[in-house]
Amino acid sequence: MTAPWITYRPELKVLDCTVRDGGLINDHHFDDDFVKAIYQTCVEAGIDYMEIGYKASKRIAAPDKFGAWKFCDEDDIRRITDDNPTPLKLAVMVDAGKSDWRTDILPKKQSVLDMVRVAFYVNQVPEAIDMIKDAADKGYEVSANLMAVSRASELEVEQALELLVQTPASVIVVVDSFGSLYAEQVELLVKKYLQYAKPAGKEVGIHAHNNQQLGFANTIEAIIHGANRVDATMMGLGRGAGNCPMELLIGFLRNPKFKIRPIYKVLQDKLLPLSRQVEWGPYVQYNITGQLNQHPRSAIAARASDQRDNYVDFYDKLVLEE
Repeated sequence: MTAPWITYRPELKVLDCTVRDGGLINDHHFDDDFVKAIYQTCVEAGIDYMEIGYKASKRIAAPDKFGAWKFCDEDDIRRITDDNPTPLKLAVMVDAGKSDWRTDILPKKQSVLDMVRVAFYVNQVPEAIDMIKDAADKGYEVSANLMAVSRASELEVEQALELLVQTPASVIVVVDSFGSLYAEQVELLVKKYLQYAKPAGKEVGIHAHNNQQLGFANTIEAIIHGANRVDATMMGLGRGAGNCPMELLIGFLRNPKFKIRPIYKVLQDKLLPLSRQVEWGPYVQYNITGQLNQHPRSAIAARASDQRDNYVDFYDKLVLEE
C-alpha cells in the first residue's frame, strides 16, 4: 500500500500558464520584467513547463491591440529566455480556428519552444488532429486540450478521445473552461480519459478554472485519480475567476524538487502590484456562470460595467436566457 499524503509521484509534472491564461485579462500586455520574473520563478521553483503565451493569427488578432505574448514570436521569447539553458520546458498554446499553425509553428530546430498545446472544442476535432500531427512532425511534444468539456455530451467526449489517442499527442487534458465541474465529475472525466489514454501510453492532465472556488480542489481530485499533468498560475491569475493557484498546488505536492519560496516572492513583487491594476478572482458573477455551466464572457462584461455590484440583475438575465 502506498501512502499518498506523505510521498509523491515522480512522474507528475507541473505546467505554469500564468502569462498565457493571465494574458486574457489584459490582452497579453505584460512587460518583459513581469514575464522574466515568471520565467525565473518557474526555474527556481522546479516547475516543469512554462506556457509563455499563444501563437495567435495576426490576421485574426490585430498586433496593435495585443501584447507580444498573444503571438510569441521567436525573438520575443528569446528576449526573455535566451536559449533557455535550464531544465524548464517552454510551451505555447495554439487555438484551432484562430491560428496560422502551418506557418507560425516553426520546426523545433529553429525554436526555443519544447511543447505545443493544441486547444480546440469538440466540433474542431478534425482540425485539432491535423494540428497535433503537424506540431509532432516538426519535433515538438504535443498536448491535446479539449476545451469546455462540461458542455460536450458523453458520446462526443468518447468519440473525441478515440481519435485523439491515435495522434502523437503525449498528453490529453481535462479542461474545465467554465469552472463548472464538481469533484465527482472530475473523477469521472479523469477516469474516462485514462481509460483511453493509458493503453496508448499517454498521460492525462487537468486545467481547472476557479469560478466556484474549486480550481485547487478539482486539481487535487484529478491528481488523486491519476492525472500526472497539472496546470496552475501564480496567485491564480487567469481569465475571469482565474485558475488553480500555483502556490497552493506546490504547497500540496510532496516532491522535494519543488520550491515554494520563489513563488511567494513573485507573488509579493509582481502579482500583488498587478492585482491593484487589473481584476481577477471568483467574484459572484463568475460563481453564477460557473453554476450555470456558461462561458464567463457575460460575467467579464458585468465586472467591467457600472453594474458590477448588481448581482441579482445579472442572475435574472442569465436565468431568463437559459
